[in-house]
Amino acid sequence: MKKLLNDPAKFVDEMLDGLCAAHPEFYRRAAPGARVIVRADAPVAGKVAIVSGGGSGHLPIFTGYVGPGLLDGCAIGEVFSSPSVEQIADAMRAANGGAGVLRLYGNYGGDCMNFDMAGEMLEMEDIPSTTVLLTDDVASAKPEERQKRRGVAGMVYAYKIAGAKADTGADLTEVTRVAQKVADACRSVGAALTPCTVPLAGKPTFQIADDEMEMGMGIHGEPGVWRGKLRTADQVAAEMMDKLLADQPLARGDRVSILVNSLGATPPEELYILYRHAAARLKDVGAEIVMPLVGRYATSMEMAGVSFTICKLDGELEGLLKAPAACAFWRV
Repeated sequence: MKKLLNDPAKFVDEMLDGLCAAHPEFYRRAAPGARVIVRADAPVAGKVAIVSGGGSGHLPIFTGYVGPGLLDGCAIGEVFSSPSVEQIADAMRAANGGAGVLRLYGNYGGDCMNFDMAGEMLEMEDIPSTTVLLTDDVASAKPEERQKRRGVAGMVYAYKIAGAKADTGADLTEVTRVAQKVADACRSVGAALTPCTVPLAGKPTFQIADDEMEMGMGIHGEPGVWRGKLRTADQVAAEMMDKLLADQPLARGDRVSILVNSLGATPPEELYILYRHAAARLKDVGAEIVMPLVGRYATSMEMAGVSFTICKLDGELEGLLKAPAACAFWRV
């Protein structure tokens, strides 16, 4: 393992120390030493709070998207591990401004169980909350079993659009409706070229040959749909777009935003080669691209690989996507 760290057991806490020290205008710990990050001005009185959470190792997801127009709080687990029920409940308490809390997170077993239990705890404290799950990974289940799909980079759009809706002063029911609407509008697929190493494990999450890639692999190394010889950028982009468009067909005049996302080690140059192909494909079907995103938005430590996310927009979602927002990793 080659990493710039001290004690692997302190990896998450020292990362959070550095994050808050570098960007105090956005982030603060809810309590000294807590693995809960909230907006610097939290709680925002009278506004629906949006809380997420998940394992470390995915910056900017989850923690990085705390900020105005985005998340109000986030609970942070060990690398690739769910935060605890208490951490999630503390995040909800610290973010709650009196208008209720939306729990917005990815569809993973541990996260679902812990967020549900935290929500039940907060209900007993008269803090109402709702849940929206991201299930955007088309490679993880068939369309008729979409409720089984993993949540991946579609969370970027959900955070942005739901956060903008909350900033309008909308109530919990309306913010939840919009969050579910954008979750339903997102489709994602990824491809991995290398594994990554979890500090506490000290070894790669999986093995793959130097000349191989895996299509459809999840952000924690979950199995994909095939493993084979490395293909060209255009071949990879073509297959990924085929999968996305088969799952969510687009018609001429549809408006979409597309995210071409590095899983960690893939550099911007390669992302733009892939984006060039994806954008041409969307043009071929007559779709209009709105506010494309290219860069590191949802990672898996130092994994080399890429994910594509398409978010189909209507007038409501497009307006909210373009609304102001700010965090250390993204400004609109």
